[in-house]
Amino acid sequence: MPADSVTTAPLLTPAIREKISAYIPRYPSKRAVTLPALHIVHEHFRCVPLKAMAEIAELLEITPAEVHDTMSFYGFFPQAPIGDTRVWVCRSISCMLRGGEEMLDHACRRLGVHAGETTPDGKVTIEFAECLGICDFAPAAVADDGRVFGPLNPETVDAMVEELKRGS
Repeated sequence: MPADSVTTAPLLTPAIREKISAYIPRYPSKRAVTLPALHIVHEHFRCVPLKAMAEIAELLEITPAEVHDTMSFYGFFPQAPIGDTRVWVCRSISCMLRGGEEMLDHACRRLGVHAGETTPDGKVTIEFAECLGICDFAPAAVADDGRVFGPLNPETVDAMVEELKRGS
């Protein structure tokens, strides 16, 4: 069988497609549903694979590049799977002046990974953020389930890491 005649199964299930399609009447154009579609796919897969971007584009009648543009603008949609919990440590000016970068380094050492990586057990992905908007907790971190950590110091980072390892 020639390679070009091989078809692959869709990545997006009918249920995911239905969830995305349900947004279409609520927006002025199909293109405007791109961000909700990315959230739906990310919620299901904990990432937005390349194939999913193409399928979103097809469903919304836009190009895969338009889906990628939206995805990359926001920076919250990784293409590879992430940990069960994703945490961002702020390194904006307020947090940086109070040791945010050092707290990020400390957390990474405790988790045994670099910023942007996931622990080998798949429990935690740690990243930096340019601003979390919670300067009154500087230096601060926030988990994707809404937990806020701060002000951070070596002891509170150690406690945060232990809490993140336990899960939500």
